[in-house]
Amino acid sequence: MRVVLAFLLAVGLLLPMAPADAATASVAVTPAVAAVAVQSPVALVYRGPAACDGCPEAAARLLRNSPQHFATRYVGPKEGLKLEPASFAGVSLYVQPGGDTTVRKADRLLGRAAQDTIRMFISNGGHYLGICQGAYLAGTDPGMGLLSPGNSWQYIKSKGASTRSAKDTLVPIRWGRIKTMMFFQDGPYLTASGVVGERVLARYTNRRIAALVRPFGLGRVAVVGPHPEATPYWYRAAHLPNRAARGAVLGHKLIRVLMAPNP
Repeated sequence: MRVVLAFLLAVGLLLPMAPADAATASVAVTPAVAAVAVQSPVALVYRGPAACDGCPEAAARLLRNSPQHFATRYVGPKEGLKLEPASFAGVSLYVQPGGDTTVRKADRLLGRAAQDTIRMFISNGGHYLGICQGAYLAGTDPGMGLLSPGNSWQYIKSKGASTRSAKDTLVPIRWGRIKTMMFFQDGPYLTASGVVGERVLARYTNRRIAALVRPFGLGRVAVVGPHPEATPYWYRAAHLPNRAARGAVLGHKLIRVLMAPNP
């Protein structure tokens, strides 16, 4: 028995304890159960001329507050990190946030080389989150072709759309079994590609797709037309009822599905 105890002490599986009361004994044993630090996954959030003011920061906040507790870094032409392969080392997720230009102009501002880098990152097992204009840019002509043979289209011009205005507003959507209102800035609807593993998560009232997740190469792509990351300030500035908390809950659901392994 003494030999066994000596071995356990040597390998650190048993701590030596002096005679003590129960409370002291508990304190003595606690250091043996060391907490293992879990490193947060890293997300790159685009911040530059192809994004609108406040959109990258709101997206980063949604990621940091998600159950995955992402560590976020901004990437763009005026940031410390550029949209080039070296910047994606150790990165799990790339986010293309909303913008305030035309999709064609945003496509030019982002640039072909940057788009090729993003596509390669996803193809090799990375993840893409496109919000509003980021969802438009996941489409084709213009865009990165991440939804092909699906695509992204302007919702306000679709038959039966709940709004025809490009101004900030709320749109009713159905997210699974949840019916809610979400902040909307002339975002897209999506058409499904039919690839194995694709999931439609939300629809507008005219049944057009508002959010979906699909595989792309070894990685995954999530796109959403409305703004789940919209902050309370966005609602106040647009004189709209505050739905920020509900939007964040749905945004976190989207992220959870996106970060799940491919089937």
